[in-house]
Amino acid sequence: MMPVEFFIALRYLKARKKGFFSLLTTFIAIGSTTLGVSALVITLAIMSGFQNDIRSKILGIQSHIVVTRIDGESFKDYISIENKIKTNKSVISASPFIYKQGVIRGLESASSTGIIIKAIDYAKENAVLNLSKQITISDMGFDDKKIGERAIILGSELAKSVDASAGDQVILMFPGSFGNIPKMYKFTVAALIQSGMYDFDSSLGFIDLDEGQKLFAIPEAATGIDVHTNNFDTAVTTAGQLQKKISYPYRAKAWVEMSKNLLSALKLEKIMMFIILGLIILVAASNIISNLLLLSVQKSKEIGIMSAMGFTKFSIAKVFFYEGLVVGLIGTILGIVLGLAVSAVLKYFDIFKLPQGVYYVDKLPVAIIPTDIAMVALSAFIITMIAGIYPAYQVSKLDPFEAIRYG
Repeated sequence: MMPVEFFIALRYLKARKKGFFSLLTTFIAIGSTTLGVSALVITLAIMSGFQNDIRSKILGIQSHIVVTRIDGESFKDYISIENKIKTNKSVISASPFIYKQGVIRGLESASSTGIIIKAIDYAKENAVLNLSKQITISDMGFDDKKIGERAIILGSELAKSVDASAGDQVILMFPGSFGNIPKMYKFTVAALIQSGMYDFDSSLGFIDLDEGQKLFAIPEAATGIDVHTNNFDTAVTTAGQLQKKISYPYRAKAWVEMSKNLLSALKLEKIMMFIILGLIILVAASNIISNLLLLSVQKSKEIGIMSAMGFTKFSIAKVFFYEGLVVGLIGTILGIVLGLAVSAVLKYFDIFKLPQGVYYVDKLPVAIIPTDIAMVALSAFIITMIAGIYPAYQVSKLDPFEAIRYG
């Protein structure tokens, strides 16, 4: 059993087959809603895909939490700090490191460029970042457990810039103390690593922690500790807990804070795209309004007859409100189906190729998130529902006698 007003609204919708112009306006209203909703679904799926893909690449080369001194100096008590960190139930592993900047030059070429050296305990760092999965080319002497003496792992793009590969030798240069002649060291490239993040692959190099302590004259010291947790979404909370435990002068910083600019930009883009494409649904709503106003003119005689039969103004208004609601609901459902279908095609078929150095990824990433789909459906439903209020109000003001006389 359905309300009589809803039944009449469905009858009006079916009866439009007799009038081509009114049927055309109905199709335009449904089609515009469908296109607006589908465009919004596809855009949000692509934006969510970019967010997820970039996040996974960031966490592939950057730990969930980094512990350093506030003044940036090295600290010799890093083992005791590491033990304190591991007492937190959310922490899976921790790895000390030394972070320094320098210049790298290929031995067989004159090209040189800046490099960020990260001296690590490879076994511990691999447990944090799973570096072994990112190794693309390795020298025969690299055993995947320890980088080795005077050996270095280079980012793939950095290796290209100095024309070096696994097994080749490179020169590392660092500024000397008090403006002295820069220190120069010869290293062998043990392996090449590719994280998928161009900024990292074009600037980062890994050496052994023991080698870094000798190189930078800080024996038995580290400049920071990488921390891997059981859930990257709660890294901020865990960082706050660690901060209370280790206290000043140490600072625990979550990955979200370290990549704040990039993540904020992606979030803002997603919000702006939702607002901009949401305007298409508003255009569809205006089509629904004009469609219902046209229907009210065409059905003015029937409106007068319904009033004479005892229908209240509110009941007649509900007929046209339901009419707009059905049109909007059909457009929303079709739009979501079309949007999901196109998103699935983009996700599972490699249609578009992207320049990795610009977009961080080499193909169009797509992630269909149920909350995004629900938000689009709810927004479209509310907009189309509101669109039916004004025509319904105008119909309720129609005088029944005038409607019968001139209808």
